[in-house]
Amino acid sequence: MGLAMSTPVDEMDGPYKRRWPALAVLCLSLLIIVMANTSLTVAAPDMVQDLGLGSSDLQWVIDGYTVPYAALMLILGAIGDKYSRRGALVLGLFVFGAASVAGSLVDSAGGVIAARAVMGVGAAMIMPATLSLLAATFPRAERAKAITIWTATAGLAIAVGPLVAGALLEDHGWASTFLINVPIAALGIIGALLLVPPSKAANVDRIDYIGGLLSVIWVGSLIYMIIEGPHFGWGAKAVTAAVLAGVGLVCFILWELRHPRPVLDVRRFGRRAFAGSTLAVALFFLAVFGAFYYLTQHLQFVLGYSPLDTGVRMLPLAGAVFVGGVLTALLTPRFGMKVTVALGMTVGTVAIALLTRVDAGSTYSDFLVPLMILGLAIGLSLSPCTNAIMGSFPEDQLGVGGAVNSTSIEMGGSLGIAILGTVLAKTYSSNLADAAEKVATGGGPKLPEKALSAAQDSVGAGLYVAKEVGKQVTAGATPKMGAEKAAAYGAQQAQSVVEAVHKAFADSVAHTSMIGAIILGVGTVLVVTLLPRNAGKPTTAAPADAPAARREERADERV
Repeated sequence: MGLAMSTPVDEMDGPYKRRWPALAVLCLSLLIIVMANTSLTVAAPDMVQDLGLGSSDLQWVIDGYTVPYAALMLILGAIGDKYSRRGALVLGLFVFGAASVAGSLVDSAGGVIAARAVMGVGAAMIMPATLSLLAATFPRAERAKAITIWTATAGLAIAVGPLVAGALLEDHGWASTFLINVPIAALGIIGALLLVPPSKAANVDRIDYIGGLLSVIWVGSLIYMIIEGPHFGWGAKAVTAAVLAGVGLVCFILWELRHPRPVLDVRRFGRRAFAGSTLAVALFFLAVFGAFYYLTQHLQFVLGYSPLDTGVRMLPLAGAVFVGGVLTALLTPRFGMKVTVALGMTVGTVAIALLTRVDAGSTYSDFLVPLMILGLAIGLSLSPCTNAIMGSFPEDQLGVGGAVNSTSIEMGGSLGIAILGTVLAKTYSSNLADAAEKVATGGGPKLPEKALSAAQDSVGAGLYVAKEVGKQVTAGATPKMGAEKAAAYGAQQAQSVVEAVHKAFADSVAHTSMIGAIILGVGTVLVVTLLPRNAGKPTTAAPADAPAARREERADERV
């Protein structure tokens, strides 16, 4: 065997000897595409100040990555299956790295959004390729363990993204959060060529490009609607996207049902293990991404931690993910995936519910236990579901299987930020109006309507308004008061507004957590109802002469 890995997996006599180092390459590739989203939430304040971003610009800087990422995964996963899964990974890493360089060099909102969109295209190649290469490289007996490590890496990336971004922002500008992707992508490309064996599907004559195009239309339109509607109002753009998503989905289903070799056989969703696992992944990331969205804000704006300190304080979640992964490996073979997934989702619901106790006096210790429980839940739930989804696809459609799993993650995450983010924003706005009125009644400064409206936009805007109030009070003080007393009085009035903002946001976090816990709790019941009783338990193979329906049922139970 030469330095570069050139022997395809299906031509090897036994299991690939360097499969665990190859898994490290796949996990590294996964790490940077997840970190690309979580790290940007920390870098956002610097980008707003440097580029003069408005709220709409900032939203699309973050979500410009998500739309192409989610929309293109299915068709790019199918293309990778047919031509080269490793080729898709390498090309995706190259595109991702090049777009990261471009994103670091631009100096306008449009340029950053465009760079982020191209990064999303690269991520859409990388994500399904990592899972399909994992499934193709590892024998079935080791696949569940490898997938557990893969999902733990995703959980690690959620926590490490803010840590890395925070460390970079201590001494460098926001562009460094883009440039950090470049050496990692280069390392991933080299590692893929040296350690990851080539792999592609056998017996794939042609790709269902029409089905792939329809999937791009309906998924892209749906994600766009989820982003546009809640944040910017249900105007013509959001309504058009909703209609296009609905029509595109119907056309996609009808086309796939008639096509002899569809890009995605939608009949799979009639199988309980597949449907339940897909729903579980989407619901779980809805809750996790939604909670992460407001937790990072609370740690920075209310508790006053720097970006680096915020990242450090998210690390217990990553450690708990690994503990959950170890428990999954022990529990699933014994009790089946239904029990493990139900336990994980229940634990996740408890973690979100604990956040309903948050108030203006909460400290980091009040967040530590929920964070650790949430990480444990991620480790318990996601790897059995991912294993079930991948096990539902034949070897020639592993890229499509990876795309379905990853699209579920992205849809769930987008819905979580949209739904829980909207609840948070509306609750905060209402709470701040009430708090501002109480401040004025208690002798504090009465915020002008324009200032109150600006403060209601976000917790960051509220704190900025508080500073301006302090400056205006100081400047407007009578000469008799003296400069020192005027400054103290201005600081006191500013502090009263800060306290109102903190209380309004903390109460909003508690309320939003209650909604998130209800959604995940109801979702847990639905998933438990869908998953077959013996899903994931070792079963005896159906005899060759058993009825076809019974053989399929047992296969469904095994995954």
